[in-house]
Amino acid sequence: MSSKTARSPVAVARRDLSARQAVLAACFALGAITAVDLTDGRLGILFSLGFVLVVVTAPWSVDVRSLLTTGVMPPVLLIATLLAVSLDFPHAIVIEGLPADAGVLARTIAAVVDHGVTLVVGHVLALVGIAVRVATAPTR
Repeated sequence: MSSKTARSPVAVARRDLSARQAVLAACFALGAITAVDLTDGRLGILFSLGFVLVVVTAPWSVDVRSLLTTGVMPPVLLIATLLAVSLDFPHAIVIEGLPADAGVLARTIAAVVDHGVTLVVGHVLALVGIAVRVATAPTR
């Protein structure tokens, strides 16, 4: 019989993503989630949940030395995604009190404010993940 052993931390650490790979994966994942959520014509709860999951997953997938990137990523990722939606699908951003003829910048700002709770929750959870990673990182 062969016995199964747990992988050593060094073997697991070799599978960590670089900061660039994590950012690209996060952009791709959130882009796919946004595309799926836009099938009904507007951003909804799927976008919010997907954003939180993407920014929480990123710190767990990178090397410990690349954690700063994942700490800065959530607001940039949200603003960039909402800017892209404002440019390509302005009708998908439906916010009470926003004029129908609002420009791209106004729609983007209104969408960021509207998704503020999502941003705060995602960013706080990402920072908690970063803190746990730093606290449990093996010392050199």
